[in-house]
This record gives sequence, structure tokens and C-alpha cells, in this order.
Amino acid sequence: MTATQTAAPHTETPEAISHLPQVHEPRNPGMDLDLDWVRGVQANTSAIERRCATLPGRRSVKKDHQAAWLIKAITMIDLTTLSGDDTTGRVKRLCAKAAHPVRADIMAALDMPPVTTGAVCVYHDMVETAVAALDGTGIPVAAVSTGFPAGLSPFHLRVKEIEESVRAGAKEIDIVISRRHVLTGNWQALYDEMRAFRTACGEAHVKAILATGELGSLRNVARASYVCMMAGADFIKTSTGKESVNATLPVSLTMIRTIRDYYERTGYRVGYKPAGGISKAKDSLVYLSLIKEELGNHWLSPHLFRFGASSLLGDIERQLEHHVTGHYSAAWRHPIG
Repeated sequence: MTATQTAAPHTETPEAISHLPQVHEPRNPGMDLDLDWVRGVQANTSAIERRCATLPGRRSVKKDHQAAWLIKAITMIDLTTLSGDDTTGRVKRLCAKAAHPVRADIMAALDMPPVTTGAVCVYHDMVETAVAALDGTGIPVAAVSTGFPAGLSPFHLRVKEIEESVRAGAKEIDIVISRRHVLTGNWQALYDEMRAFRTACGEAHVKAILATGELGSLRNVARASYVCMMAGADFIKTSTGKESVNATLPVSLTMIRTIRDYYERTGYRVGYKPAGGISKAKDSLVYLSLIKEELGNHWLSPHLFRFGASSLLGDIERQLEHHVTGHYSAAWRHPIG
């Protein structure tokens, strides 16, 4: 069934939503590293690219259904600020936007209940500010960690950073793997690193950032995805957003199919987060249709799918206003912070 044949998705009120995956799913405990499985993985790049080339043109939703899908996308955004000039004021404004992502008059015109974003993602230094600002909203704080974005700080400091962010109130930790382990095929080292990060997270769930633009091939992307899931990752994520190449459809298809295979073999669902470069509402619809077709409706929820984005929300809100009024508004009418 295509997205055009699907009724508008149900959107719950914030009070009914808990975005944390472990609330909804048995948490992926990981497994022993299976090197035969990892080394046997291949990726047919030309076939993957052909499949992805068809997506933007043949999967579209219109009118009320499109508005409903865009609201659904909002609930799956990790609203993010990861800049060197972040201030407490900026983070507080971002948190206010996360709690009220679309103007009330637009939601009223759409006859939709209020929604929130999936999470707010910040550096460790801003975790306490974000936790305080989001108190009572049910929105979790995600902290980037482990020497983000390069992941090249001393190992014991990377582990300590995770522990400090959890202590500060972060419910989700976005870690970065050591790319050199993938590029040299040292899968045991990658597994041990990821396992240590998962242990340090404790009850907080962990998103493993692969930095796919730096891994060299789709086969490496697939193998790294399997190793991180075997080591207990709750989510696998494409990018830090700081690489020259971030989320792409071929990388997404590759990672999504490893998630499907892992679920079929183990019975555990792992989440997926594309990040970096997804800034247009129409792009979010393409990614949602890909998730629907490859993984099914169960993954169309914030506990198993997130967008890592800072500017996507603004364009979605702008498209929703156009749907209501028939006119495109200026970007300043939909500020984030």
C-alpha cells in the first residue's frame, strides 16, 4: 500500500505521548558479535541508488493527508542546536518551540490537537538548561556525546561525558563511533566501544552516529550498522550534521534494511535517525514513505524514528500555513529562536 492510499495518521496529544523507545518496546539488549554475519554483508550500490531515485517522484500525499503527515513528522523531530555560540537564552527559546512547534491558530484551523517535537538535542553544557525548560512537557533531552563530532577525545573521557550527561538529566545520548574502526575493518574494537557506551548510558537510550559520509562505502555503512545493533544500540543514526555529506536516501535505505534484517533475526526493533541536510517539508515526506514501505507503520512513531534537524520545523510550519490560508508566509512568521 502506498502513502497515497493511506488515511491520515493519528496524532496523539502530548499528554498521551511518551517518546522514549524503551517505554514502548523491549529494549535491544544486543548480542555477541557475529563476525560471520558482519563479514558476509554486501551492498549492491547501483540497485540501492536505482530504488532511491524512484522515491521522490512516485510517493506523494496531497491536501489534508499531506498536512496530517507533516504534523506527524513534527512529532518525530529532534529539534537541535549544536553551535559554538549557543546560549542559555537560545536553548530556552528552542525548548519553547519544541513544546509549541506550530502556532495555535494553524492547529485550530486544521482541527488538530497540540503536538510536540520528539526531543531537544543539545551539547552537554546545555543539558541542565534544556531539562529545566522542558519540565512538565514530557519532551526528553538528547545530548550529543563522546567527543562529538569527531569522536577523537580520550576514550575514558568519552565514557565520562556520557555519564555526566545522564547525571544532568539527558534521557537520550547521541554517541559518535570511531570511524577508523570501520575503515580498517576492526569490528571487534567497534563492538567493544559501542558496548561500553551503551553500558555508560544506563537507562538513557543510545543513538549510534555512524558518520556515514566518512565510511567510504555502503557496505561499510551496513556492516557498521549491524555491529552497533549487536552491541545494543537503541537507534542508529546517519550523521553528526557536521560532515560534508550527511543523510542521503541510499544511506538511509541501506541502514533501514539492516534494521529490518536485525529485527527478523532477533525480534528486537531498533530505531532510525537520519540527520543533516533534511530541511524541506517535502523531503520529510519522502523519508516517511521510505520508512513505511521498508519497515511498516510500527516505525512511524517517535519511539522508533526521528529526524535530526534544526530548520525542518520552520518549513513544515510554513507549508501548514499555506494549506490553511492558500498563501506562503515569510520565514520570520515561524521563528525557532
